[in-house]
Amino acid sequence: MRIRSPLVAAAAILALTAPAGGVLQAQMPQMPMKSADLRVGLNAILEEHVYLAAAATGAALGGRQTEFEGAAAALDQNSVALSQAIGSVYGPDAEAAFLALWRKHIGFVVDYTTGVATKDKAKQDRAVNDLLGYAADFGAFLNSANPNLPKDVVAGLVKTHIVTLKDVIDAQATGDPKQAYAKAREAAGHMKMIADPLADGIAKQFPKRFAMN
Repeated sequence: MRIRSPLVAAAAILALTAPAGGVLQAQMPQMPMKSADLRVGLNAILEEHVYLAAAATGAALGGRQTEFEGAAAALDQNSVALSQAIGSVYGPDAEAAFLALWRKHIGFVVDYTTGVATKDKAKQDRAVNDLLGYAADFGAFLNSANPNLPKDVVAGLVKTHIVTLKDVIDAQATGDPKQAYAKAREAAGHMKMIADPLADGIAKQFPKRFAMN
């Protein structure tokens, strides 16, 4: 039996929420998924985002170009899968918009990492400001799709994601693996604070697609 990665499993779980007419929904019209399964899927894919981002930034800071390229490619696959999960709920336009917005914050993380590697404080500060601005944009985006997700609350959670990921990069730059991995674990753990409200908000918005736990 083939074992699927958490990324693939999460995408498969979330695909069950496809709008009317979707293949999976058409095959199982009497089988709404549990909101708990939605939370599990989102937690898996968002935690993987952090670990892949940390792998990419660690490789970049260490000058391991081939490793960086591999991690960056896997990170983008994660981004595409997450956008497809959003698209399965809100449609292709939302999927495309989400992917562009999500990739944007990864670009800012790359900018910050470059600033750390080159000891360019101005570049670091600019990247942090860009990331904080992004948090507000992301909060507004999710709120426009789902009124159950207050934009200020979402923006605050994303800011914490940014800060915890910044802490990972700073720890990696010190060359202390123990500290770097501790910060990565902390940053990954925080993603539950985003995944759970997102899953609950979607389940509340589309109650007919989800069975109560």
